[in-house]
Amino acid sequence: MVLTQETCEACRADAPKVSSEELAELLKEVPEWDVLSVEGVDQLVRSFTFPNFIDAMAFANRVGELAEAMGHHPEMTVGWGEVTVRWWSHKIKGLHRNDFICAANTDTRV
Repeated sequence: MVLTQETCEACRADAPKVSSEELAELLKEVPEWDVLSVEGVDQLVRSFTFPNFIDAMAFANRVGELAEAMGHHPEMTVGWGEVTVRWWSHKIKGLHRNDFICAANTDTRV
């Protein structure tokens, strides 16, 4: 199934993190995203560039609307002409399929 056609499921504290095999397959679906480990917690990260601050903020707002619709929220840093988005599942302190669904949908908001 295409990730952009999936919806997030409620993530429980005992939900499994993606396995190494799943990670490799899911990264193929979001090739412009990188895995970054922050204090031992894997996160999906991607920076998007824009010609100005207004366009960067508009994109951040579109991602915010996506996050609300999915019930899954990223960390975003907005600056002049750039937005960095990081998805991970806080409850499990790592990556869940939800993060890849949201990353794929974030790509459609550019």
